[in-house]
Amino acid sequence: MFNSVTISASRFRRDEDGSLFIFGLLLLTMMVMLGGFAVDLMRYENTRTNLQNTLDRATLAAAALSQKLDREAVVRDYMQKAGISDQLVSVTVTTSLNSSVVNSKGRADTNPYFLPMMGINTFDAVGNSQAEQAISNLEIVLVLDVSGSMSGTKLANMKLAANAFVDTMLENDIDNRVSISIVPYNAQVNIGPDLAAKFNITHPNGVADVNCVEIPASAHDTLALSRTDPLPMMAYADYSNNTNRFDGWVSPTDLDYAVPNYGSAPCKPNTVNVIGLPNNDAEILKAQINGLEAGGNTSITLGMKWGVTLLDPSMQPAFEELAEDEKVPAALANRPYAYTDPDNLKIVILMTDGEHVSHTRIVDSYKTGPSNIYRSDNDGNYSVQFTSGRPVIAGTNQFYVPHLNTWQATAWTNGSGLAVRQDWRDIWKDLKATYVAWQFNARALGTSNNSRNSAYSTALNSMRSTYATVATMDDTLDKTCDLVKAQGVIVYGVAVDAPDSGQQVISSCATSPVHYFQATPEGMQSTFATIASNITMLKLTQ
Repeated sequence: MFNSVTISASRFRRDEDGSLFIFGLLLLTMMVMLGGFAVDLMRYENTRTNLQNTLDRATLAAAALSQKLDREAVVRDYMQKAGISDQLVSVTVTTSLNSSVVNSKGRADTNPYFLPMMGINTFDAVGNSQAEQAISNLEIVLVLDVSGSMSGTKLANMKLAANAFVDTMLENDIDNRVSISIVPYNAQVNIGPDLAAKFNITHPNGVADVNCVEIPASAHDTLALSRTDPLPMMAYADYSNNTNRFDGWVSPTDLDYAVPNYGSAPCKPNTVNVIGLPNNDAEILKAQINGLEAGGNTSITLGMKWGVTLLDPSMQPAFEELAEDEKVPAALANRPYAYTDPDNLKIVILMTDGEHVSHTRIVDSYKTGPSNIYRSDNDGNYSVQFTSGRPVIAGTNQFYVPHLNTWQATAWTNGSGLAVRQDWRDIWKDLKATYVAWQFNARALGTSNNSRNSAYSTALNSMRSTYATVATMDDTLDKTCDLVKAQGVIVYGVAVDAPDSGQQVISSCATSPVHYFQATPEGMQSTFATIASNITMLKLTQ
């Protein structure tokens, strides 16, 4: 009996039937729990991602400096339209003189199905987003093409685009962090009397508001434009329009062939296309933009050179002096900042619709000073002195009298009058260069058609020369762009229906391909708006 019981107990201990079933149930329970946890986790991640993405979009839109609506309301509207307004916990808006910061927090209960089995009853998705749009210290130069091809629709659209840009950049700049300069250019740049006074200008033309200077090629090898080296002023002269080249005399008052025609002159005696010195008053800047007029050929390189000059730290003493004279706002007297200033950003926006066009100039020796031309104060007629090179017919007589086509020993006075020696500036105010070359030189020195034409070409070529070839202009622009980009200045290039060569030089000048824009006249506003948005550096900070 005892042995029988002992054997049964031993068998019971050795019997494992059903143990795997229990173990399987345990594994199945664990698998269900893990699978359920994965489902809850996926639901959590989907909810969190949707919450975070919506918060990011909402805070970015709300933080934009251009945002006109209530910033908190913008965030709430985004959340409502996404169907998750109940998940918004808080919105904090902080605005300062030059920045806008929006912080949004959200929380969503994912209502887990399986986690409560593990004692986890809540599994909330949390989102936190902060966006900031801020303007640091900015020095901006708008280098704007006002050549003849910009007339009409292009100029009108450029004005709208530039005005909107100014408003965007200055709207929230109560702290005087932004300065904007305007450099209109065609074949030349009219720097204005205030800026001209800060340089060593030679050969002044004596014409009010006409302050275009000729930058020597060597000056493009450096960023700083010397304030002590001579900068010859461009003569205010008509050296392009033709004259009547028949053998007969033409009156110096003839409107077609003698009197200068300055219709296409790059520098006109007005203030509409003068450089706009740094300013932070939107109304002043927009008034200048709205006054711009189109005319003349295109010299992108001169526009760019003066644009970067207004950003170069070497101009700081000049800005301080201009501020003392109330030509620059006092708050901007300490500019241009150093290139290495970590709190400052320098920007050039270079715009053109064309390409470089070679143009001529009156050479320095014919710009100012006494000429060999005399004018009678009695009847206004001229005589021209030739101390050498006279034709045989002149004999020892040194003075040619054009209206009589004769030579005489003294200057023409018309009897009792005086012969007043003319300064070259007086000549260019009254006469075309081609008229002077033909009437005062060719007719005096030539005795045949061939000799007159030769004398005409010699005289005209001695008075004028090519200021720069297209190849030279392309090269000097490249030099300036490379130098300024090496200093960290950001260059945006905008080509508006420009030909291939114009597009090439502008795209090459831009800081990178993303800083270059091709635009139609109608697309200029959106292009400038994009640049303004880029400059203000909208970014997520968390």
